[in-house]
Amino acid sequence: MFGATLWLTLATLAGLAAGFAREWLLVADWGAGHRSDAFLVAMFLPEALRAMLAGGVLSAACLPLWQGRAEADRPGWLAALARHWLWVGMALAAAISLLAPGLAQLVGPGLATADLALAAETLSLLSLIMPGLMLQAVFAVPAQAQGRFLLPGLGSLMFNLPAVVYLWLSGPAATPRGAAWGFVLGSVLMALPLLPSAWREGWRPCLRGPSGAAREVWRQLWPLLASGGASQGLAWLERLAASYLGEGAITLVNLARKLVNIPLIALMSLNQVLLGRMSGQSREDRRALLDSGLSLCTVLTLPAAVGLIAIAPQLVRTVLPAGLAEGPLAGLLSAFAVAIVFGSWNALLARYYYAAADTRTPLSCELRGNLAQAACLLTLPALAQLYGIALAGLVGVLTTGLLLTGLLDRAARTAYLRLAGLSLLACGAAMLAQGGLAGLSAPMAWSLALLLGGGLLGALLLQRRHG
Repeated sequence: MFGATLWLTLATLAGLAAGFAREWLLVADWGAGHRSDAFLVAMFLPEALRAMLAGGVLSAACLPLWQGRAEADRPGWLAALARHWLWVGMALAAAISLLAPGLAQLVGPGLATADLALAAETLSLLSLIMPGLMLQAVFAVPAQAQGRFLLPGLGSLMFNLPAVVYLWLSGPAATPRGAAWGFVLGSVLMALPLLPSAWREGWRPCLRGPSGAAREVWRQLWPLLASGGASQGLAWLERLAASYLGEGAITLVNLARKLVNIPLIALMSLNQVLLGRMSGQSREDRRALLDSGLSLCTVLTLPAAVGLIAIAPQLVRTVLPAGLAEGPLAGLLSAFAVAIVFGSWNALLARYYYAAADTRTPLSCELRGNLAQAACLLTLPALAQLYGIALAGLVGVLTTGLLLTGLLDRAARTAYLRLAGLSLLACGAAMLAQGGLAGLSAPMAWSLALLLGGGLLGALLLQRRHG
């Protein structure tokens, strides 16, 4: 299990690195302006669908059905599913292409008319990625059933790689149309490495499958789509709000989100291990494991958030294309970083319920937290500009966490509030330190930020040892 988890984590990190390189090159080639905003508006819907599929929504629905089939029936079942989802992908591609102008208007209504036209043209091309995404998700099922996670996990890397190479080689001469064709090629490359595995399982395109196979999958899929759709709905509201905040706002929010998501990958293994250990345990044992997991999660994420906030100006100046350090990106990155800690707690709290075969409670709490965030996204950006988007995200994760702990017991709520207070104080101190660090040389600022995060890590470990 450790080896599979390690390879999957490395593949995921490679995909994240390619995604970040994509955003970096977009800004380096086109700047944080109207053209990059239009391209990101066009990318929203295809990327949202890819994120849900790559996040395992379709494979999670198919996997138990695959394992419940007799071995002799699996090739025909896989062939039937591949044909069904290929048709679904083609229908989605046609619908997105046909509705591209309206969809672009829906995602980025605040963009200028010329930029909306560019977004619609790019979206029409990007719609061609849908068949490849569907086939990759279906063919990942037999590989994952056999414990081979590396090839499915490389999907994000393969998707981004052609576009990254194109943007890198073309430089400022790169066009949205050329980048879109790169993603179309990437969608094909996602599925190709999985074909040999499916072939070895007996899959052949011409095999007849059992009737009703697609209906079985759809019954399993709808609840997962509801949860994933709610998350993507918030991302849509963020992009919609940013489209009214001036040229380059969508690009800045997107960059800040990409940077903040990188530290959360380290928690994937912790979430998986905690879920495995809690499954089948009594309520008291699960609670003890949850308390230990939350403490360990705080030790991992709070120093990372504090260090990221303290070093944000230097990070933007050192890592990102020139010209962004003088804008609001560093402050926006700091504001988003506060939610790292609370979001990681919520993931662990949800797994406490999952271990007791309760998926409704965390979904209900998540949806109510999403509603709180959505309400803030409709109001706070008008008052606090870009920072209102980050503040809305913080309100959403805090609401979800309070609901999840409130349904446990008073001790859980008290512990959550205590940890939340500590985290907000530490992040506030890091924001105060940020001003002093911003004027230092890069090596000195990085050293002091690491010292700040390391000191906090030591204090947390000492408290955990004596707590």
